[in-house]
Amino acid sequence: MAGGGGGEETNLEYTPTWVVAVVCSVIVAMSLAVERLLHYTGKYLKKKKQKPLFEALLKIKEELMLLGFISLLLTVFQNRINTICISKHLSGKWLPCKKEDDTSTAHFQTSFSSFTSGNARRLLAEASASTDHCDKEGKVPLLSTTALHHLHIFIFVLAIVHVTFCVLTILFASAKIRQWKHWEDAIQKKEYDSEEVLRTKFTNVQDHAFIRDRFLGIGKNLTFLGWLQSFFKQFYASVTKDDYTTMRLGFIMTHCRGNPKFNFHKYMIRALDADFKKVVGISWYLWIFVVIFLLLNVHGWHAYFWISFIPFLLLLAVGTKLEHVINQLAQEVAEKHAAVEGDLVVQPSDDHFWFHRPRIVLLLIHIILFQNAFELAFFFFIWVQYSFDSCIMGEVGYIIPRLVIGVLVQFMCSYSTMPLYAIVTQMGSTFKKAIFEEHIHEGLAVWAKHAKMNKNARTTATETGSTTTPVDPKETSQSHDEPTKEAEIQHDPSIQGPKEM
Repeated sequence: MAGGGGGEETNLEYTPTWVVAVVCSVIVAMSLAVERLLHYTGKYLKKKKQKPLFEALLKIKEELMLLGFISLLLTVFQNRINTICISKHLSGKWLPCKKEDDTSTAHFQTSFSSFTSGNARRLLAEASASTDHCDKEGKVPLLSTTALHHLHIFIFVLAIVHVTFCVLTILFASAKIRQWKHWEDAIQKKEYDSEEVLRTKFTNVQDHAFIRDRFLGIGKNLTFLGWLQSFFKQFYASVTKDDYTTMRLGFIMTHCRGNPKFNFHKYMIRALDADFKKVVGISWYLWIFVVIFLLLNVHGWHAYFWISFIPFLLLLAVGTKLEHVINQLAQEVAEKHAAVEGDLVVQPSDDHFWFHRPRIVLLLIHIILFQNAFELAFFFFIWVQYSFDSCIMGEVGYIIPRLVIGVLVQFMCSYSTMPLYAIVTQMGSTFKKAIFEEHIHEGLAVWAKHAKMNKNARTTATETGSTTTPVDPKETSQSHDEPTKEAEIQHDPSIQGPKEM
């Protein structure tokens, strides 16, 4: 390692200073460019008052920092890991690739890099001391320097792919929901009031397109046909104009006191943005999935081929369930009423969802997106690092279906399932805080702050026996602004009793 010997690797003692300066400059410049890009993106989102997306960006920064810290730990403890030795018997168990020569310990150490260039092999020279240490004991290192280096690269690839796929998800889902805007505009143009609705004549339930499309009239004895229809419905016209109109009215009548001017479309956009920040993160249970997937990558098992079906099957189950919720809403109305007065109104309820909790659907979508990102990230990593012909990659007959499933899951989840989730989960018993506009949030925050201050002041006065209530000077200075905000709150018809989700 020392000196300028012919075949030996040189350290910083014998590396030209201009080389070190140039390399550091490039790395620092790239890092600062990424940091500035995230910074200005955050400023743009704050300027546009996209608070949920800004919080999602902060979540992305946290995930990048976490993955960077994991990579740093691997670097710091690299030498320590190299000094840990295990028996040769254990080193031959559960290998991703079949060993060609069992008598060569060095071949096992390079099994992860057998298809790479000579640059990866030179990394082993840096761990020669630890290798000699293990050889003296008749053992092999726990993890070679090359394998550790490639693990660094995989963590980086996983972070990039996951963040990229999350961005694509929100872009495709938002694009799909914005296509429904003309439905909202058409409804708003009617400009009907409650008196006009009361004057509307009675109509047969079966005459409504929502009932004809969603209610099969088979009762509860043949529920299998209802589930079968829900399964195929998610692939074509998952949400129609009649679905949107009926569920919009059901939400407004239940949570907004029948306010016809409530913009349901804007509310769905805000709700989707708020849910996106929960989809971006890599939670602890997702890291458990990563460890399990890496553990099962054994030669001959084709584990990654079978694992690729998990997000696909989960996606089909989620889409089918969401479509079935719409069918249940139609069935409830059709079974309870033979005729309705005015527009058809459905009754939102948490009972239609798994365990009476609509948020479970978002949890499953989170798992689907991460597992799919992990699958494709692992494919790209193996392809770039070891080539397409690597034994870790597997046979072509297993690779092509994995890629097709991965692309299909990403497209369906982004363009179909997420928009379907955004509207169907509004059919729960509770509403999300995104129902309020940003200025209403600010007004409620000011009101809550002042209420808390007054309560604390009254408590202090009671304890001290004082007959006067202290007044906060900030409260006095803000008194001119409060009536406007309070008026906004009082005149906003969306504010009412139900508890938020």
